[in-house]
Amino acid sequence: MHVREVSLRTGTRRITDVTAHCAQLAREIGGDGLLHVFLPHATAGLALLEVGAGSDDDLAAHLDVLLPRDERWVHRHGSPGHGADHVLPAVISPSLVLAVEDGRVVLGTWQHVVVVDANADNPVRTLRLSLLPG
Repeated sequence: MHVREVSLRTGTRRITDVTAHCAQLAREIGGDGLLHVFLPHATAGLALLEVGAGSDDDLAAHLDVLLPRDERWVHRHGSPGHGADHVLPAVISPSLVLAVEDGRVVLGTWQHVVVVDANADNPVRTLRLSLLPG
């Protein structure tokens, strides 16, 4: 298995495209296999999403509808509404498994791998990529 950890600075961006990091590891290793993408954090997740055409903005805006940033949450440390951040990984998984064929990550035409992170209290994230050759 080939493992790489990437440090990301998400800051106040809710959606961060990490497709290039996935593609780079697949290209370097070559061949076929499975790529496990993991975000080892309690307040962020990963998704497959079209970016740049408004879907990323829609997701970011609707996170506030689905998980409002107010004082309703039992988990209350950090910034207002931080409890919502801890619920996010139950809705948007912190891991994905992607096929790799001939050194390329298999994605649909408009699909990108993105980090979904509404937690501005923790602006630095670690992305863990594990490629298991076939």
